[in-house]
Amino acid sequence: MLVLVAPGQGAQTPGFLTPWLDLPGAADRVAAWSDAIGLDLLRYGTQADADEIRDTAVAQPLLVAAGILSAAALGDSSPGAVSGHSVGEITAAVFAGVLGEDAALDLVRTRGVAMAEAATVTETGMAALLGGDPEVSVAHLEKLGLTPANINGAGQIVAAGTLAQLAALAEDKPEGVRKVVPLKVAGAFHTHHMAPAVEAMAKAAAGLMPADPKVAYVSNKDGRAVASGTEVLDRLVGQVANPVRWDLCMETFKELGVTALLEVCPGGTLTGLAKRALPGVKTLALKTPDDLDAARELISEHARA
Repeated sequence: MLVLVAPGQGAQTPGFLTPWLDLPGAADRVAAWSDAIGLDLLRYGTQADADEIRDTAVAQPLLVAAGILSAAALGDSSPGAVSGHSVGEITAAVFAGVLGEDAALDLVRTRGVAMAEAATVTETGMAALLGGDPEVSVAHLEKLGLTPANINGAGQIVAAGTLAQLAALAEDKPEGVRKVVPLKVAGAFHTHHMAPAVEAMAKAAAGLMPADPKVAYVSNKDGRAVASGTEVLDRLVGQVANPVRWDLCMETFKELGVTALLEVCPGGTLTGLAKRALPGVKTLALKTPDDLDAARELISEHARA
């Protein structure tokens, strides 16, 4: 069984959208999305530097647009399940047929702006812990006042909190943690610091009419496959202030019988985690259109009948 996944914030790099715009109709499609949400995705995806696309209000719509565009280039991927990490859950909602493309881009535009505004209240950020025992690390983070915002599996936990708290973590790592790596994000996402964004998301979601997922939609909240479109949307609203349990998502992939995992553009992060946590599962990350032939071959071998 094939699982189609979408990465979260921090996966973006300068110019990563450039090669995808050479595909037939791609540039026109992105231009139309740009006009619809009032954000120049074409420029940000091709010309902007790392600091510009680090802006939450920019990065999130850019990632969802890239994920939708790259998945469309595959044709019918026929996954048995879909999922996304953090903002990638909105991309996955499009793959599952819960949201249309335009609705998803409108929602992620609201999400990015609201989370960026929430991040200005206090200087906050996130950092990845590499190695160590999860239980030991979580207890240590809580002692420092930090939140285990992403529990990603494969020995990786992401801490979130104030910059002062993150500085204390860098000086006082949990036992067994090899390294603390600051992430390219501009706030303490998936913590109480994002509470104001939940209200903005709820207002934006109130006007949407989600459909039930056409395939298994595996949620970050608890790794459960959600069968109701309304519940998917409710979870997308609350998700901005709740931890991401990617470890539980991967456990569900195993229970569903995953044999291959394909990560849409800008792929790499989730396939890296899967290689460590899902031994024996074939993985492929879409980085440029040069990866499409290999992706289609993977689909032909592992997609559901």
